[in-house]
Amino acid sequence: MSARRLSLFSAAAAASTSGDENSLFVDLLQEAPLSVRQQHTSIFGSVFYCFLLAGYAVVAAAAPWIFFLLPKLTSTLLCSCNVILLMITGIFQQYWVYQVRKVRLQGYYIFSQKLKHISRLPFAAVAYGTALMLLVVVWQPHLHILSLSTLLRIVIVAEVICAGCFMSVYIGCVHQYNSLNGQPDVLKSLYSALQPSSSMEDLRYHDGGRLSDQQMALLQYQRENLHYLSEEVLRLQECLSKYQRSDDGSTPQVDLAHLLAARDQELRALSAEMNQVQSELRLARNIIAERDSEIQQIRVMNNQYVEENERLRAILSEWSARAAKLERALEAERVSNMELRKNISKLRGQSTLRRPSEER
Repeated sequence: MSARRLSLFSAAAAASTSGDENSLFVDLLQEAPLSVRQQHTSIFGSVFYCFLLAGYAVVAAAAPWIFFLLPKLTSTLLCSCNVILLMITGIFQQYWVYQVRKVRLQGYYIFSQKLKHISRLPFAAVAYGTALMLLVVVWQPHLHILSLSTLLRIVIVAEVICAGCFMSVYIGCVHQYNSLNGQPDVLKSLYSALQPSSSMEDLRYHDGGRLSDQQMALLQYQRENLHYLSEEVLRLQECLSKYQRSDDGSTPQVDLAHLLAARDQELRALSAEMNQVQSELRLARNIIAERDSEIQQIRVMNNQYVEENERLRAILSEWSARAAKLERALEAERVSNMELRKNISKLRGQSTLRRPSEER
């Protein structure tokens, strides 16, 4: 550990102890210690997988000449090779997930999220290609231009090109990560949940529910730093014991004792930071629970409104049925009135005819 870094740690510890003791939630950007060891991610496995894809593409393109002794089994051999490639891609995907987890533990949360999405794409491309080959083999489309083996070779070349493009993007991102020199982005993206209000006060709660995930990433990063600092303390204790057993001057012992005290102070500050992050995480979970309860209440009210609408619709349908019955009754009454009027008119006609005859 250089003298400059020790002075930075001492200044950070002094600033944390001299601050406001009543402030429970502080900004984590200047308080969390940085890791002094950034583990570079190896790209050897990814490059080897790209060579494997290139070899498989060559085999698919030159299949008629490679399997010229077994022309009837060309399609079967290509499908078998594609299944083997799918299994190998699954094994490599587990390796890429392990590499992404290492990047995440180093504190590069946003970068690890990007790598996590990219690392899944090669397996997806090979899986879709295998499914398409299965459909081609099952349905066996009869085309005048392309044969079955030619269609399988085209599908293989297409899936290899897609997987190779995804792996090229992944290798470029890993190379970018290996060339980083700045502090982890998890320290820049996470802030206290109870900061003073500002023009951007609600932005930290509109990130799609990623606050808990980012807080857990920060906790993992600080655990890794705590583990590393514990190892450093043990190493310094061993060095201190060696110097105490030696017969040299007292200057190294004083320096090591001072360094050990600074390490202990850093460990205490880191423990306090972890407690603060855990309290902020509990607060965020409480806020999420409150919003869930509000959403549940809104859903209950919505269900009540739906039931009320259904009841009103039933009443409306009942009144519509009654109105239809009344219309039918009015129509029958109108018909009966018309018949009655006809009968009355007939009776009047008959009465008029009878009166002249009686007068005669």
